[in-house]
Amino acid sequence: MLALSLTSGAALASDPETDERIADLEARIAQLEETNRRLLEFLESGQSAPVQSSTPHHQPSHAPAETPAPQHHAAHQAAHHAAHHGEDATGGYVGLSSEYSYRMLDHAEGVNTRQLAILQAMQDGELNNRVTLGGGLTVLANYQRSNSDTKFGWLMRHPTSANQIGEEVSEFVVHSASLQTTARLSDNMTGYIELLYNPEQSFGSGTITDLNRNQVQVRKAFVLFGDLDETPWYAAIGKMDTPFGLQDTVNPFTNSTNWHSFAGLAYGGMVGYYNNGFHVRAMGIQGGAQFRAANTPVQGTNVPSRVNNFAIDANYTAELSSDSTLMVGASYQHGSPYCQDFPVFHFNPCADNNPAYSIYGRLVAGNFTLLGEYAATTDVWPGSRNPNAPLDVFDAVETESFGLGGRYDMDIGAESPLAVSFEFSRFIAGDEGAPWEDQDQWVGGLSYFVTPSVNLFGEVIHTEGWVPLNFLSGGTPGLPINTTWSEADAETNVITLGVQAAF
Repeated sequence: MLALSLTSGAALASDPETDERIADLEARIAQLEETNRRLLEFLESGQSAPVQSSTPHHQPSHAPAETPAPQHHAAHQAAHHAAHHGEDATGGYVGLSSEYSYRMLDHAEGVNTRQLAILQAMQDGELNNRVTLGGGLTVLANYQRSNSDTKFGWLMRHPTSANQIGEEVSEFVVHSASLQTTARLSDNMTGYIELLYNPEQSFGSGTITDLNRNQVQVRKAFVLFGDLDETPWYAAIGKMDTPFGLQDTVNPFTNSTNWHSFAGLAYGGMVGYYNNGFHVRAMGIQGGAQFRAANTPVQGTNVPSRVNNFAIDANYTAELSSDSTLMVGASYQHGSPYCQDFPVFHFNPCADNNPAYSIYGRLVAGNFTLLGEYAATTDVWPGSRNPNAPLDVFDAVETESFGLGGRYDMDIGAESPLAVSFEFSRFIAGDEGAPWEDQDQWVGGLSYFVTPSVNLFGEVIHTEGWVPLNFLSGGTPGLPINTTWSEADAETNVITLGVQAAF
């Protein structure tokens, strides 16, 4: 039997058909092993070492870098992408960068330089994925008290009776939530989309629980052309912040009065130059009344059917020492929002444009930051005068706003420093002695970054004057035309605690 078995085995081994099948099987196994080897090499190369990125200015500089999320897409997709974007253009298809998202969605600093932030993030290797997703969330607990019925001057929520009733209010609330998508369309073309949910500052009607104020909007959307490794020039087209003023604050949460007065958001096209400390931007802005702080008439209307507005900004940053810098800048805008006649109402058309200018600066010296800004219109605001006696004694004036603030990052022996800040800002809208003359804001703040993208903060706020933009000099529906609901002696005190986080 043994001999028979050996004889049979030898016969099978020498059979040509069997030999061919075995050879085919061996070839398939070898091909599979080679495919697995190439896929493993690709996945390992996709998980590159984390890159230390620049952090928000008020964020601790020694915070650890985030580790990029693992990349998961097929080898043939990588080959296709490399053919169009280069081998090192991306580490994957979709990824997250929480520090980048925090900088892009932060409403306190870098508020009108998002295009530059994207280009710098590209340089730092934070946008190595084809698409970078992220989001942010700000939640608040606060207590507010006013000395005047239903007149609260804290502008981080709209100052109307739909928001605050009586002389004392309190809340646990979502102030805002946002999502961002940054897409590397090619080596020098990037798309950016930002969605925003902001019931407390929405222009929708009703209270913060009304569906009209619980909508999600496309807050910003633009295509950016540029790569700072190739050229100092860049350009963008879409819905974006206007390049006017600094608009930043040292506060962890509350925007300065300058921001509320002059920070713009509009449709337009921008060209920028960034090199050796110089940053220059020019933006052609769609006419009519834009989303924020831009208004030029189009044949006497507010219809945005012509590019007849523009803004120009230039600043220079000098390195004073290894840990100290000084930045100074100035801006001009052809059409500000302060061009409407009496009675004033949001987005109404103007008879003529009213230009504005801004000068600003920021000093960083070690752990200390100081910033200041002044902005004003070149002509008087027609609507700042009520033509009806007895209020007609107050003349129309130029609109002004200024602010000064400082912050110190205190070493408390923890993982991150404790940021201590103080800021004063003022909005001037009326003649001396008018009930709508001005509104002041003082803010003292503390903030601590639990992680580079999660900030715990607290603020104490005091405001003097209640000057809402709508009907500030009179003409309020339901009130006599020769009266105003603005109130110079109104005061508001606020204590707020919150969390601002990004992913």
